[in-house]
Amino acid sequence: MKNSNHSFIRTICYNIFILGFLFLLSGCNNASKDKTDKAVTEEVEKVNEIFWNVKALKPDGKSLDIKIFDEEGKSFDIMAIQNSDQDNFLDVKAIIGGEKLPVKMLVSNDQYAPVTAISKQGVAYDLKAITPEGEQLDVKGVHRFGYVVLMKAVAEKGVLYPIRAISPDGKLNDVKGIKINHQDREMTSRGLSIHAHVKAMHPSANEDKFKIPKLREKEGNKKLVFKNNFKKVIWNIKAVTTDGKNLDVKAIDAEGNIFDVKAIQDSKQHSFMNIKAFVEGTELPIKIMDSEDEYAPIKAIGTDGTIFDIKAITEEDIKLDIKGVSRSGNIINVKAINENGELLAVKAFAPDGTLNQVKGIKIFERKVEMKVQGNPVYAHLKAIK
Repeated sequence: MKNSNHSFIRTICYNIFILGFLFLLSGCNNASKDKTDKAVTEEVEKVNEIFWNVKALKPDGKSLDIKIFDEEGKSFDIMAIQNSDQDNFLDVKAIIGGEKLPVKMLVSNDQYAPVTAISKQGVAYDLKAITPEGEQLDVKGVHRFGYVVLMKAVAEKGVLYPIRAISPDGKLNDVKGIKINHQDREMTSRGLSIHAHVKAMHPSANEDKFKIPKLREKEGNKKLVFKNNFKKVIWNIKAVTTDGKNLDVKAIDAEGNIFDVKAIQDSKQHSFMNIKAFVEGTELPIKIMDSEDEYAPIKAIGTDGTIFDIKAITEEDIKLDIKGVSRSGNIINVKAINENGELLAVKAFAPDGTLNQVKGIKIFERKVEMKVQGNPVYAHLKAIK
């Protein structure tokens, strides 16, 4: 009887142990599942895209639709796409079903550069402005000013209509080509030579007044060689403190030598300007670097790959980091970080007091835009309106 009781008790204890183990295992699995689900939810942030209509605007205020046409003559919309809280630098895409095709200006021997949407297969579809009568007007890059190429619809007798992106609530952006490289050919994509990337940007006060060379007769319709006789205007880059002081922004090498950092206006337009470090007679590019850090480092890159820190310098000679601190769509917000961890605005100041914002801009959807001397670049540092 005694042995039977012990056996009974052992059986009960064994069963309780098994039940407890299964309960604990189930709880761990649920906790792990909850944690995984939460991580996925936090990683995939859903943003409601806002589609801006792209139109050509006539002098009488009427607008013309901008479309592309496939091989069968079916038309598709051109849209600027806002996918964040900023609307200052938007991608322009052709919408074909659920696919979004990038819109680019192509390198051409003609005076005006073709503007096309490019499929994954490398097929280029020319953009057209459609009149009420169904006539298709060419949409072209008509003239380059520094790193901006103005884009127009070309009507009869060479009349040019500006291209605008119009938001659902009536805001207007200019649609134009922007360039990162000085050369005529920006890059090659899917077998095509790209002259400029088409973006929708905040309106520039003076660009509509720029004189555009008239389209010459067909037999002489050859591309004008890009010559820039504009006398450069140098804009100062400053970090602005909370009490309104402007701190110099400099490039600093590993030995502590200090060099100027400036924005360069090299044409009439100042809506999109390069920012360079001036090192011993050479203008060095400044980029936001790819990094796993919370804030992205900003560096100047020498012709031999040498890296220069970019810092704001206080009156007490304290050197403050300048970083890319957050991203809104294609814009990287750039700030100086003071001793208290406060984020200070960084701006470009023209000699006449005009201000531009210093921002990082992304051209592509990929993480690394390009490599400069082997260094992976996350975004390009620019002074934009």
